Amino acid sequence: MKMEFTRAICRRPGSDLADGLTTVDLGVPDHALACAQFDQYVTALEALGLAVTVLDPLPGYPDAHFVEDTAVVTPEMAVITLPGAPERQGEQVSIAEALAEHRSLAAIEPPGTLDGGDVLQIGSHFLVGISDRTNAAGAQQLGAVLEVHGYSWQAVPVGAGLHFKSSVNLVGPDTLLVTRAFSGREELGSYKKIIVPDDEQYAANTLMVNGRLIMPLGYPQTRDLLDKLDVPVTELDTSEFRRMDGGLTCLSLRF
Repeated sequence: MKMEFTRAICRRPGSDLADGLTTVDLGVPDHALACAQFDQYVTALEALGLAVTVLDPLPGYPDAHFVEDTAVVTPEMAVITLPGAPERQGEQVSIAEALAEHRSLAAIEPPGTLDGGDVLQIGSHFLVGISDRTNAAGAQQLGAVLEVHGYSWQAVPVGAGLHFKSSVNLVGPDTLLVTRAFSGREELGSYKKIIVPDDEQYAANTLMVNGRLIMPLGYPQTRDLLDKLDVPVTELDTSEFRRMDGGLTCLSLRF
């Protein structure tokens, strides 16, 4: 299955950006700089042929610009998630409204929780991370919907790290960019792997869109590894989103 995207949904960071959840101690994000980095991100998606819908900030939800966590979208339908962090439950409501124009909807129900950042599509197969944000019940609910539409799926324990896609992402038809902790996982055994250097683990959150890789700026060892794929690469500064546990995949829903 060839994955070509024509649309994306993004949300502009709110002025309360610094009130969001984070597990890292990298200082307070600069809102103006975050907005500038967001604009560069949207421009990069548009340059790849995507029609980008930019939603307004969502008052009371400082993490709401990380829209990927609120839905899983396939060509046939969209599954609206139930974010695993209680503080983020509610973000998905306006995303459902935006996606309803383009897809039929299903939804994760309690006791299931699911963050889109734990869901990686590889052709007709999905890897679903079981993490602090996505539980087994949420994964099972998602899997049941996917199977109806002819997809297969497999759960993968995440362990350390916020989301599965913090550590594992698709960078070629059968090639994954992974952190060392995931390099030997049996669930990933059928794929080629590029292992991110230990001091550049953040770069594992690299995004493939329509034949181009978008990677975070400032990770030269990983850039050298990706250049060997003979795929064009765009580097974008995501410094302010990294302060809040976010990366490139988090900032859009692509479909």
